[in-house]
Amino acid sequence: MAYDEGVAQRVREVLVDCDGIADDGIAEKSMFGGIAFMIGGNMCCGIVDDNLMARIGPAEYKNALAMPFVRQMDFTGKAMKGFVYVAPAGFDSDDDLKGWVDMSLAFTETLPAK
Repeated sequence: MAYDEGVAQRVREVLVDCDGIADDGIAEKSMFGGIAFMIGGNMCCGIVDDNLMARIGPAEYKNALAMPFVRQMDFTGKAMKGFVYVAPAGFDSDDDLKGWVDMSLAFTETLPAK
């Protein structure tokens, strides 16, 4: 599995600090050649190589793609609507990382638990 463990640890710390998510409500799963963080059985965000994979949903998709360091997630060779990759420069600061994780959580919380 190829992902930056340092970035994964930063994401873990953001998720653990989020209100309303119990430690046992967060699961990690190998996915997309990296690691995905699951909330209620749904993928929220993850790390592939050193990129943040953010599941932001269709409503935020177009706005997110207009942001610096963001590109469409095309793991299968086809764009996955509602998912983006964020290059490391886009989440260098803890505040930037928290913003992406919060956006991912906001969408994930709209989904029914699995």
